[in-house]
Amino acid sequence: MNTTLLKALITLLLGAALGFGLSNFLSNSREPSTPDKGAMEKKPLYWVAPMDANYRRDKPGKSPMGMALIPVYDEENNSTDHGPEVVKIAPHIVNNLGIRTAQVESKALNNEISTVGYVQYDEDKLIHIHPRIDGWVENLYVKAAGNPVKKGQALYTLYSPELVNAQEELMIALKRNNNSLIKAARNRMKALHLSAEFIRELEKKREVQQTITFYSPQEGVVSDLKIREGFYVQPGNTLLSIAKLNQVWVEAEVFERDAALIHKGLPVTMSLDYLPGKTWQGTVDYVYPSLNNKTRTLRVRLKFDNPNLQLKPNMFAQIVIHAEKRENVILVPKESVIRTGKQDRVVLVFGKGQFKSVAVKIGRVTSDNIEILEGLKAGDTVVSSAHFLIDSESSKSSDFKRMDAEAESKYEQATVKGTINRIDLQGRVVNISREAIEKWSRPAAELDFLAEQSIHLESFKPGDTVIFTFEVREELTIVDISLSDKHEQHQHHIDKP
Repeated sequence: MNTTLLKALITLLLGAALGFGLSNFLSNSREPSTPDKGAMEKKPLYWVAPMDANYRRDKPGKSPMGMALIPVYDEENNSTDHGPEVVKIAPHIVNNLGIRTAQVESKALNNEISTVGYVQYDEDKLIHIHPRIDGWVENLYVKAAGNPVKKGQALYTLYSPELVNAQEELMIALKRNNNSLIKAARNRMKALHLSAEFIRELEKKREVQQTITFYSPQEGVVSDLKIREGFYVQPGNTLLSIAKLNQVWVEAEVFERDAALIHKGLPVTMSLDYLPGKTWQGTVDYVYPSLNNKTRTLRVRLKFDNPNLQLKPNMFAQIVIHAEKRENVILVPKESVIRTGKQDRVVLVFGKGQFKSVAVKIGRVTSDNIEILEGLKAGDTVVSSAHFLIDSESSKSSDFKRMDAEAESKYEQATVKGTINRIDLQGRVVNISREAIEKWSRPAAELDFLAEQSIHLESFKPGDTVIFTFEVREELTIVDISLSDKHEQHQHHIDKP
């Protein structure tokens, strides 16, 4: 075995037996050198346990595990080009926190807007049947809503004294051979919705009919049937409606932030629960001019071909609207951005345990990424987990105090960890099972919280573990919320008295 390596192993074993830490071993194994005068004068701020950065003492000693405490020195005087607000955390603490990082990328952003909708009849091809005169329904040939009908199929037979009078007027005009009267009688019968074929047959046979049958003007299905045999009807009544199903509409809603991306003609993909794996391709047919003032959503109308009549009105559909692709967009992982009520921030990584909280301006939010409009550039490295643990380790920079210390609140605040049970997007109410709040001596509880308008609740779902800050107003109001990293096992984020 190599002599140098053997000596190192022996030194390590002796150090462990005597309770020395790894730092002592490393210092003893180096070649002797002249100590730097500045380093000799530098005094430690405190001592921490090698395996637990939360165990701090104001003098040397041993940790509960029997390991020698490590000194922590003031790094304020270390030269850096990144500004005084940079926080430096020892590498072993960074490792203990389980910090993960991600690269800021410049790439194409596929603007796919996911939403839901309901299948409806194509109202451009929906026909309502009304009588033009008073009368009684003698026979009804369509018995129920949903029945298919063909163009020219008999719908109902009507007895009306007014229709009888109209036929008699034509007979009188024909007997007198008065062209003006004949033309006026024909026009009146057309105005009463009597077909040209019926008028020709009447002129040929010269026989007045007491009841007249009316026929379907188009092929489709009966969508609304409001009459039965024997009903007395008037011109104001809607007797039935006939809708076509070879093409359907889908009514959907998109969030206000996506409204600028929607326009007529965009391609759309739709899927339905009752036919898993099958998709339909359609287009945006119309964008409604106003938003819903309660849900803050924009209604859009989509159009789909339905040749096999598989799409049926009132079916629930999952929709993906394919907006225009954008190139060279600055993107970061969604979990990298800390969303607050007043500002969005990320933790920038400079290497060698140096971190800095920076404000960013965000754009589009997708299921995986967030667009950065200002504050970052391609190639930067950001923290994608353990943001609040970095915050708890930092006591040197006000820029890290809850990531937005400039936003002082007049209300009492608490930051706590919890699990989302239910989300009411319309009412903006989130039910959360939160942990105990030590500074208020409050035990763990399940409560409803109102979310501020600036918080994007659609980014969360039931079952998510979150770290959130709420204020005690008239209602408990969430002002800041983010997903908790799955590696966070201890509660650095809970405010302590």
